[in-house]
Amino acid sequence: MSKSALPFPLGRKELIILMASLMSLNALAIDIMLPALGLISDDFALPGTNDRQWVISSYIYGMAFGSIIYGSLADRYGRKPVLLITMAIYVLFGVICAIAPDYDLMLLARFVQGLAASAMGVLVNSIIRDRYEGDAMARNMSTIMMVFMIVPITAPLLGQLVLLVAPWRAIFLVLSLAGLGMFLWALTRLPETLHPDDKTPINARSVASAWKQVVFHRNAFGHVMASGLMMAPLFAYIASAQQIFVDLFDAGELFVYIFALNAAAMSLGNFVNSRIVMRFGARRVSQTALLFFILIAMLMWLFTALSLINLVIFTMLMVPAMGMVGFTGANFSSIAMQPFGAVAGVASSFQNFTRTSVSVTIGAAVGLQFDGSILPLSIGYVVCGISAFLIILWAEHGQLFRRIHSGVSNTGLRPGEQTGK
Repeated sequence: MSKSALPFPLGRKELIILMASLMSLNALAIDIMLPALGLISDDFALPGTNDRQWVISSYIYGMAFGSIIYGSLADRYGRKPVLLITMAIYVLFGVICAIAPDYDLMLLARFVQGLAASAMGVLVNSIIRDRYEGDAMARNMSTIMMVFMIVPITAPLLGQLVLLVAPWRAIFLVLSLAGLGMFLWALTRLPETLHPDDKTPINARSVASAWKQVVFHRNAFGHVMASGLMMAPLFAYIASAQQIFVDLFDAGELFVYIFALNAAAMSLGNFVNSRIVMRFGARRVSQTALLFFILIAMLMWLFTALSLINLVIFTMLMVPAMGMVGFTGANFSSIAMQPFGAVAGVASSFQNFTRTSVSVTIGAAVGLQFDGSILPLSIGYVVCGISAFLIILWAEHGQLFRRIHSGVSNTGLRPGEQTGK
């Protein structure tokens, strides 16, 4: 337990489940909407078939912009007040989405809901960091992520079940009810974890200095950008998945099950990574996965260009591709955070903002190119994979598959990496 931790009545098991549930609100808000996108498009008479994708993208844009502010607010005012206020906003704007009379208002409400929900990831990391250190923190975060990954697997099926008994607007009410349940749970059971002596005022100069350190640290910034590029294909797939399975493959009845299979592949990738990363190292594992991702993406592009792609081949390629994304995300993020122990909260917020902004901007652009074929998606996968590889090559000074054992300074860098040059 951290020396700054307060007396804590919550047991570890309940804490883990509560933190995983809070993080799951984001995945639920994205993936539960997928079966309803066609109905939303029809009800609002959207002029373009790809306009429905903004239901997903607007929320993720909100997540990106929100993530930059909550680290400083939580360090100043405490974890619980910030958490409860943002959860209340999440619930309120879920209701506004449900009753919105036009598409533009719904997208605005989705953006604000994502803006509020981005606090969940930042605050979960902060709360666990308040309670645990070192290996104990890593162990608990791994457990949280394993529980969290259940939601992307089941959320589209839940959305489909809601549509069997209610109109699509009810899905937003389900999100608000889930948020309200989490709000009441945190209100009644979660104490403040930030010790009063550890509260720090918001200092614009120190925040800007931390951002500057991230941007000008070659290795860290390179891994942030590469992480964003590897998440972009995931967002492009999520945004266009409903159209791919319903409009292209005419397999709407299989959509939620194949989507769950891809999410399970990412979950398995995260699980296996947690078991092998200590043995082989984050760099070796993530760089190997990146090369395999590029190979799979090129096969997808080749099959598509030769008009050989079908539902079976697409699924057989997408499942391992999503698995490789599972191997890169956590490793790239941990490498990027390694140099910033003293300013971890602010650095984490800025990195998350940068990573999510890159991924949603590119992912949305790729998704909006959907033309009734897999070609735009496959080209996006190839371009993102190769770009991520080139950035990692630059960040690592051309030295791939290395592992840092000895000679590591207390900043987590080799002596020659202190300036990031």
